[in-house]
Amino acid sequence: QVQLVESGGGLVQPGGSLRLSCAASGNSFRLYTMGWYRQAPGKQRELVASITSGGTTNYADSVKGRFTISRDNAKNTVLMQMDSLKPEDTAVYYCNYGGIFWGQGTQVTVSS
Repeated sequence: QVQLVESGGGLVQPGGSLRLSCAASGNSFRLYTMGWYRQAPGKQRELVASITSGGTTNYADSVKGRFTISRDNAKNTVLMQMDSLKPEDTAVYYCNYGGIFWGQGTQVTVSS
């Protein structure tokens, strides 16, 4: 069983930035693709960004050029830098490990 602890959400004004962090337990972190998903009220959970074990990244079209996902295998951590935030980015953001395990979610609210 892998445990994921997310942090970094909060309230930010449009155009602002936040950095999400997800720390994973266990010894196999470096072997798995990590992803960030989000779910807004009344909508389905959607993939925001992912990063493979080799460092290949993938982004939803809606966040390309604004969000950057990265990983630190030495610290079992995946990060997502979110810049130029928009009100439509408001959602609960979830960390995903290998398509299997989920974090508890962290709220991101973009509002003036």
